[in-house]
Amino acid sequence: MQAHEEPLLHIYHNGAVCETETRGYAEPGNRSPLELAVDATDGFIPLWGPGATLRWRFRPTSLALFRDPAAAAAVLRTWFAEGLLLWGDAVPVRFQEVQDPWDFELAVSPQANCSPSGCSLARAFFPDAGQHDIVLYPTLFQQTRAEVIETLAHELGHVFGLRHFFAQITEARWRSEIFGDHTPFSIMNYGPDSRMTDTDRADLRTLYHLVWSGQLTEINGTPVRQMRPYSETGRCDPVPALVAAARPLPTTG
Repeated sequence: MQAHEEPLLHIYHNGAVCETETRGYAEPGNRSPLELAVDATDGFIPLWGPGATLRWRFRPTSLALFRDPAAAAAVLRTWFAEGLLLWGDAVPVRFQEVQDPWDFELAVSPQANCSPSGCSLARAFFPDAGQHDIVLYPTLFQQTRAEVIETLAHELGHVFGLRHFFAQITEARWRSEIFGDHTPFSIMNYGPDSRMTDTDRADLRTLYHLVWSGQLTEINGTPVRQMRPYSETGRCDPVPALVAAARPLPTTG
């Protein structure tokens, strides 16, 4: 199920692109770009409910691409963990490596994904109750280690429900909403302005705290819906408000 994956591309660093969502504008609707956007593609804002654990595994065919699959898995696992650690204690879900049932697979594509705009480094997904993947393209392996880690942190931002820095656009199908304020520097931005900041972490932490405590049920009139992972229920059910209010912000596990 890939309901929230969108195929169009955005420039990220040095001609590389992120294809997780559709094209936006630098200053849509004459609004300041110094704000954080959250996904509202389906007419609501999907965020993870409290206490959620995303269970993941390597796609077996991906590891078979490497001469030493075990060594490759160790490196990919380390990169993934370091990208997650860039978000610090703002991470709103736990991650657990399993074989089954799984919520997403970490996959390496055997082929580059390029267009006249540039080459994709990775692809992720937005919160919902389906099964998904985080895809790493060969171009990612040509980047510096720092670039790889920042790219994974950027893609994890999508997994947490964040769209690109300027993702508000006019088409209702690709709707997004604004939450919080930013300096121009954000891990969800592009080019030289794309970097993890304390504001990124603070905004994500605040967003989830307000939603889970019941203080924030909509953003600019768009309702927030708290999602449960596929491995837990297999359904896209909102979390009861009393449960949301009772659970503290989890740390990484």
